[in-house]
Amino acid sequence: MADSQSRWSVIVSYACVGAATQILWLTYAGVTTVAASHYGVSEAAIGWLAQVFPLLYVVLAIPAGLVLDRWFRGGLAAGAVLTAVGAVLRLVGDTYLWLLAGQIVVAVAQPLVLNALTGLTGRYLAQRHRPTGIAAGTAATFAGMVIAFVLAALFPGADGLATLTAGGAAFSAVAALALLLTLGRPVAHRHVAPSAGLSALRVAWSDGFIRRLCAFAFIPFGVFIALTTFAQALLAPAGVSAATASLILLVNVVAGVAGCAVVPVLAARFRKELGVLAGGLLVTSAAVATLAAAPGVAVGFLSLTLIGFVLLPGLPIALELTERRTGEAAGTATGLIWMAGNVGGLVIATVVGHLVHRPAPAFLLLAVLALLGLPAVSALREGVTADRQPAGRPLNPIS
Repeated sequence: MADSQSRWSVIVSYACVGAATQILWLTYAGVTTVAASHYGVSEAAIGWLAQVFPLLYVVLAIPAGLVLDRWFRGGLAAGAVLTAVGAVLRLVGDTYLWLLAGQIVVAVAQPLVLNALTGLTGRYLAQRHRPTGIAAGTAATFAGMVIAFVLAALFPGADGLATLTAGGAAFSAVAALALLLTLGRPVAHRHVAPSAGLSALRVAWSDGFIRRLCAFAFIPFGVFIALTTFAQALLAPAGVSAATASLILLVNVVAGVAGCAVVPVLAARFRKELGVLAGGLLVTSAAVATLAAAPGVAVGFLSLTLIGFVLLPGLPIALELTERRTGEAAGTATGLIWMAGNVGGLVIATVVGHLVHRPAPAFLLLAVLALLGLPAVSALREGVTADRQPAGRPLNPIS
């Protein structure tokens, strides 16, 4: 088919499923105390409804990528169906165990959904549209986080828990159905499936450029996750209330959604990907250092808004560089990038957690870590220069 053909309906339906995974992930994060009381469990137990997602992602990222590289449409369809099934499971009984069972099913599905983004754009979008498709898919995923926070604010009481749970199930089911219908159409661009077994992992990991992208992903996304995890506790000694900190974090994610929708597209159009990545790290370091020097409400709003806008777009940029580089191993390579970011979040957040009662050293550590990401960006230069033109590896239209 002509390279100019793009099928945006597939991208839109995929974006809705991606948003659904995040809505389900964070359904109870904003109503932890209320949910704990309603279900008769500890707040830590409610926290596990969210924590199971990054933990399972680290374990399942590579297997999910291998599945997508061999059976792309079947793997993505399975991810969409499991997302809806997990959401519906939470409705079966008004108990914590049913909630946990549903969350585990959705957490298993999430890598199949998120790892599919680069492969989806490669199959259904023309080359010139792929940066926009990846940016839109990533922005929609983060928008799901915003929706979860807003819904929790709208239904904060125990009587709102049923509405939150039912709403997530309805949205997920509709999104999954839409994606299944659009995936039924033939792919617009051809792809070659890798050999059976672990060949896709060997192809992805043998590429030094992909390994360097993983090294890059570890730091900025680790810094972002650590900030969003502990911002409330770190700002509290400066007199920032929990409610204000929650609003700051919401604005932070909204700014990130806006940045993901706009910045990567412009970076690709003007071929300034590395400059944007480096600039995001520099701005983040300066903003976090400012929080260390003068924490407060105004500085918190300004700093975290800037960080969201400049740091989160690094993910779609990294994914677009991955799509441009890989062919048959796109799902596995994408899984490696996501896994590196999640591992970075677990490691850096754990370290910052030990400094949670010493805000200035914690913020300064994050500022230094952001700067340590600059050599990783510099190491990408040769690969980006060599990869300006698509590799053109045909992919299997029946995968």
